[in-house]
Amino acid sequence: MSELFNRRYTAQTDGPFVVFLIGVRFNRLRAMCRWLPVAQAMRPMLQTLYAHPEKGFLDGSTWLGWRSVLLVQYWRSFEDLERFARSPSDPHRDAWRRFNQSVGSDGTVGIWHETYLIEPERHEAIHGNMPRVGLAAALGHSPVTAGRTAARERLRGEEVGV
Repeated sequence: MSELFNRRYTAQTDGPFVVFLIGVRFNRLRAMCRWLPVAQAMRPMLQTLYAHPEKGFLDGSTWLGWRSVLLVQYWRSFEDLERFARSPSDPHRDAWRRFNQSVGSDGTVGIWHETYLIEPERHEAIHGNMPRVGLAAALGHSPVTAGRTAARERLRGEEVGV
């Protein structure tokens, strides 16, 4: 079991980073032979990323839902993310080619992704009595101190729109 950190912690970073969401939706559950290879393609990619932190992948987590899987990933930069996606020596490019050849736009499997470029002081996080997860796992964390107890304070007093 992961170590629990009692009290409240916040993620820490002074530089920009990228949040990348990638998801798959199984539109035709009975067509397992079509979508199972898509689901299995993620394992070699994640193994490569965790084995080679120099590629810029900071951390990630996988979330399961009904008919869907979501991966939340944290990257050092968009350039690192793009380099991994396009590199012929990394597993993503071949997996993407196989997906397009086997599934393409037949509707069996849906895929999506979103990329967020996060600037310093334009994010906040709170983790109470939790192991390191999310931004805390990707960026490190520090105890919440006086003057940083509220979300607005962790955003360093920036104007926060409602």
